[in-house]
Amino acid sequence: MKVCLTAGLVFLFSALKAQSYYPGQHIGKIALADKLTPKVSAFDLQDVTLLPGRFTENMQREETWILSIPVNSLLHSFRTNAGVYSGLEGGYSPTKGTPKLAGWESLDCELRGHTTGHILSGLALLYATTKNAVFKIKSDSIVNGLAEVQQALNQDGYLSAYPQELINRNIAGQRVWAPWYTLHKIYAGLIDQYLYCDNKQALDVVSKMGEWAYKKLKPLTEAQRSLMLRNEFGGINDAFFNLYAITGNEHFKWVANFFYHNEVLDPLKEKKDILNPKHANTFIPKLIGLAREYELDGAGDEMDIAGFFWNTVIDHHTFATGSNSDKEHFFEPDAISTHLTGYTGESCNVYNMLKLTRHLYSRSGDIKYADYYEKALFNHILGQQDPSTGMIAYFLPMLPGAHKVYSTPDSSFWCCVGTGFENQAKYGEAIYYHSNDALFINLFIASAVSWKEKGFKLTQQTKFPEEDNMIFTIDEAPASPVTINIRYPSWATAGAKITVNGKTVKIKQAAGSYIVINRTWKKGDRIEVSYPMQLHIVPANDNPSVAAIAYGPIVLAGEMGTEGFNGRQPDSDPGIHNDYYTYDYHIPDNIKSQLTLDAGKLNEYVKPVAGSPLSFKIVRQNITLRPLYDIHRERYVVYWDLLNK
Repeated sequence: MKVCLTAGLVFLFSALKAQSYYPGQHIGKIALADKLTPKVSAFDLQDVTLLPGRFTENMQREETWILSIPVNSLLHSFRTNAGVYSGLEGGYSPTKGTPKLAGWESLDCELRGHTTGHILSGLALLYATTKNAVFKIKSDSIVNGLAEVQQALNQDGYLSAYPQELINRNIAGQRVWAPWYTLHKIYAGLIDQYLYCDNKQALDVVSKMGEWAYKKLKPLTEAQRSLMLRNEFGGINDAFFNLYAITGNEHFKWVANFFYHNEVLDPLKEKKDILNPKHANTFIPKLIGLAREYELDGAGDEMDIAGFFWNTVIDHHTFATGSNSDKEHFFEPDAISTHLTGYTGESCNVYNMLKLTRHLYSRSGDIKYADYYEKALFNHILGQQDPSTGMIAYFLPMLPGAHKVYSTPDSSFWCCVGTGFENQAKYGEAIYYHSNDALFINLFIASAVSWKEKGFKLTQQTKFPEEDNMIFTIDEAPASPVTINIRYPSWATAGAKITVNGKTVKIKQAAGSYIVINRTWKKGDRIEVSYPMQLHIVPANDNPSVAAIAYGPIVLAGEMGTEGFNGRQPDSDPGIHNDYYTYDYHIPDNIKSQLTLDAGKLNEYVKPVAGSPLSFKIVRQNITLRPLYDIHRERYVVYWDLLNK
């Protein structure tokens, strides 16, 4: 193992400025450059600064929560599995004196440990975004504790909060939850710690884990492999492709390819929609791994398969919010109106669809991916978090009269809590992209970007979507021209207005493209852009009489009050997810989802509320509409039964 790791480190520290899926921040940490040359590349999180606004507020609530969870609590199940002590003065018992995490992190849950992996990623992303050392300090403590557990276990590098017997049951095809899924979170968290926090101990730990996996899986027969892969394994293939890129160790590439799931991926290669009734969050990460493989190899059909899957999900399986699934599963294509339940829109699925979207966008630069990213980010991810508590919703219910159900600070730790620790920490990842000589502005979020290689800095001031205009100020510019591409969203059918230093610029492009401005910029130059938003109907893909109402990209929901909120809430019953699919929302009989209006004359029936941005009134039925992302702890309706006027 030491030989392999040393060779990998030689690669790492001799690596030149090679193009990779990972941005420039990680140059010198990547042994193998991607062979695929992307059309556009992401910026480092450290090069994008969020300015005051709703996204920053979400991130700050995330910071408070993630820092409040004790390191010893996050390590408790790992130490219990290994029987180790923390080395604290006076000794430490893994069964005494430590606040124990409950829910999916309890010692009798087979997914225990997954949250620690997600939190390692979340802390790394927060450190990159905020530059605040407190996140690295906490990260280092967790990584050091995991290294102690790995050493104490002394099982060829194995590291987990549960014994290898769970892996053995998976290999044997016996009943077990998802051990490789949980391990993936730890692999990914340690990789993020190395890349974003420069923690070389994390690389050492995860490399040893990688060698253990290689030795564990190499002797298996094809029949054993096929049986094992029927169980959920998360994005373990993606993690091993990344570990391969970092170290150059061929063992890790072998493991990544071992997790190619023929049973579900081969039909996609033949352009078959086999999603129904697959478990969505089991399915999506398989495609992320394929996309990563294509970037490394630069050839093959992996990206075509991933692209077909993405188009299939978006066109045939996605709600107006950008979310998908019912009870965590895909359903039959083009059947949105028949699946408006209380268990739609698992947040993990959106998290993974956005990851896949970034891979596909980098390869092609196609604006449709940026349009989707905006839709899912604003309508699902932003509203996943409860502003009053910082807690996270597992589902985004489409059932008329339902409400969001949130986690607890220390007693739930659902999978969507885990991905939530990452979602709220990386809002800067997709606002800006660049090619060799052009900047792409994709999202309208108050922020600043520093393009170090070009000596170019830009600040974006906006209150979007409360207001429909953005101001971009050049803070630093090179002597040579720089092209700025500003996304002209597909929803902006009312046109656009743009000025540069107060002078109107003629727009030659149409909605669904980029407005291109090429010039030699000077410090203080100012671009103002306005995209007037309009009310419009978003019909279900199987029934035009069932539809959501949107304003620009923002899905509006009807306020339905809090009557009947007598059912159990996670505040009082942290185990609520165990019976989520029988959860009774206690919807009052007087909540109706019928609207009588003429969809072609929507503005006559839906009027803005003066002095209240993004609030509307359905005047003839006295229903208030507000952004779904802003509705919390009250009932709502998203999809309406439209009755023609």
